[in-house]
Amino acid sequence: MKEDKAVKEPNAAHERLSRKEYEKELARLHVELVKLQEWVVYSGAKICIVFEGRDGAGKGGTIKAITERVSPRIFRVVALPAPTEREKTQMYVQRYLPHLPAAGEIMLFDRSWYNRAGVERVMGFCTEEQATTFLKGVPLVERAIIDSGVILIKYWLEVGQEEQTRRLEARIHDERKIWKLSPMDLRSYSRWYDYSRARDEMFEATDTDIAPWHVVHSDDKRRARLNLISHLLSSIPYKAVPREKVKLPKRQKAGDYRESDRPLRYVPERF
Repeated sequence: MKEDKAVKEPNAAHERLSRKEYEKELARLHVELVKLQEWVVYSGAKICIVFEGRDGAGKGGTIKAITERVSPRIFRVVALPAPTEREKTQMYVQRYLPHLPAAGEIMLFDRSWYNRAGVERVMGFCTEEQATTFLKGVPLVERAIIDSGVILIKYWLEVGQEEQTRRLEARIHDERKIWKLSPMDLRSYSRWYDYSRARDEMFEATDTDIAPWHVVHSDDKRRARLNLISHLLSSIPYKAVPREKVKLPKRQKAGDYRESDRPLRYVPERF
């Protein structure tokens, strides 16, 4: 984004990626994510990935695509609830610091300390002075994080107005998705340009050489996920680590074991 601060519309000439193409490429990327996982454990690397973006931009689905084939003990998702009364009195970033990675961990923040630059600022949960202070100080905090040995990668998922409307309406009408639609989503939906201004100021203040923002156009969820995962893998200097050849051992013989006659409560087979 140092080359182009504007968030431009994606190339409309792209056709939506078919499910078959998507699943084939995602399977290949999953293999690489497993290699990344093994390298992180082997090397003791510490990786922190921040996911931000508008409501309905696809942050949760992208995180799920990253984590579905790896260990939740290594790839750990952080999605903090609203702060407690005690946390509201702390230094703003304080409640996020305990969730930064230790050696051998990859922490994925589904929203992060940048709440202060976005939803809190736009919806009036903090003052303009607090937001300005945050934007001034967060590059220093991120430098300290990086200086401690953490690989910090920040993504902003950008969705267009029409596609955001379509996705939020789908949440209203699909009972499988209704839990995704919060009162805050409804309140913030009409504030598109307030969020745009807040985003632009956030980029201006926090898109630094050591911790740049990477923008992912996400109107096509499948392309967005593949593009982001590919970029993530290219941003980390991982490599395949030695593996011992795996061979299943022989099972023990039954000996005097006999199946129990005790009746078991099986789940009814309805399908």
